[in-house]
Amino acid sequence: MKSLKTFLAGTVAVAAMSGAASAADCPIKVGVLHSLSGTMAISETTLKDTMLMLVDQQNKKGGVLGCELEAVVVDPASDWPLFAEKARELLTVHEVDVIFGNWTSVSRKSVLPVIEELNGLLFYPVQYEGEESSKNVFYTGAAPNQQAIPAVDYYLDELGVEKFALLGTDYVYPRTTNNILESYLKSKGIAAEDIFVNYTPFGHSDWSKIVSDVVALAADGKKVGVVSTINGDANIGFYKELAAQGISAEDIPVVAFSVGEEELSGLDTANLVGHLAAWNYFMSADTPANAEFIEAWHSFIGDDARVTNDPMEAHYIGFNMWVNAVTAAETTDVDAVREAMWGQEFPNLTGGTAVMGTNHHLAKPVLIGEILADGQFDIISETDPVPGDAWTDFLPESAVLTSDWKDLACGMYNTETESCVQIKSNY
Repeated sequence: MKSLKTFLAGTVAVAAMSGAASAADCPIKVGVLHSLSGTMAISETTLKDTMLMLVDQQNKKGGVLGCELEAVVVDPASDWPLFAEKARELLTVHEVDVIFGNWTSVSRKSVLPVIEELNGLLFYPVQYEGEESSKNVFYTGAAPNQQAIPAVDYYLDELGVEKFALLGTDYVYPRTTNNILESYLKSKGIAAEDIFVNYTPFGHSDWSKIVSDVVALAADGKKVGVVSTINGDANIGFYKELAAQGISAEDIPVVAFSVGEEELSGLDTANLVGHLAAWNYFMSADTPANAEFIEAWHSFIGDDARVTNDPMEAHYIGFNMWVNAVTAAETTDVDAVREAMWGQEFPNLTGGTAVMGTNHHLAKPVLIGEILADGQFDIISETDPVPGDAWTDFLPESAVLTSDWKDLACGMYNTETESCVQIKSNY
């Protein structure tokens, strides 16, 4: 029989080893996967800075699970295959516990196989085309039913738009979103010949012919509205050409899905007044939570002129939900954190509460903002929170699909065949 002294010594040794194992898991590493160079740096650099601020704030609160957080930043340089390489580097070399990142859908599609292969966890903060639900991704940006569809409804119901120019950058998000919008517009009685669709490469700069084609669409006197899924620095040339051809928002309004305060901060907005954007957040939201967030951002970045925008709020919500899920799960283990994420609630910055669904999409309000001369937005329309829909009702092959990782353990459940579809590709 062991003596009390021997038992206590063994207990102390076990406790010491347990403490050492816990300490060895510190710091908790947060991967930051955003382009700091190339065509998307105009939008993504701020998101990197946002993540550094959020990590710094959490560390000042004592970290998570007794561990300090460490941000591990990489630059995929607006190079889509490089996103996959950098994601693999974050997970295998740096051994991060979670990744916050990506902007374009093509970069997310590049990262997705790596995240799923290595069972990583990605928080994706930007509006996207839907048609996806991965168990390894939480989509904190808007799905089409939380941005594109409400924006078109605003055109139809409030502005009386009768013809539509769908202008996008040539990659998966604009093409899929516009496929959904074409189907939706036709269901609303808009004729196919009254829908003009055009795609341009990343970084496109010569907009003269395209803008002229849009102007020609209005030659019969019908009201034309532009729906813009143009991404990155190509927006600069597009808006400059609108001004050069004397197109005002009263003549042909533009509603943009990828232009926010950050993009406008680099433009002369004098000629853009009245054009629109659809997001789930604007810096001009008049709430105490937003005022506190803006103050913290200016303090952290050391520049009161720096703006905030929608994807920043998405990172703010996603990061805090992740912290709460890790705390609830008492571990950074991906599977445990994923289950703890379902039903997570966190106050958004515009008032109300964001809720994470079992389809890994947030419920959020939809806002329409009108560009002001100072580069801010006047919020002219706001809905109640709308649950994000992973699979649109306006593409036949998607209308029968639903996503539920909690009860069905499936992101692509076919309600007609009552079976889980494992592989789907629209591209």
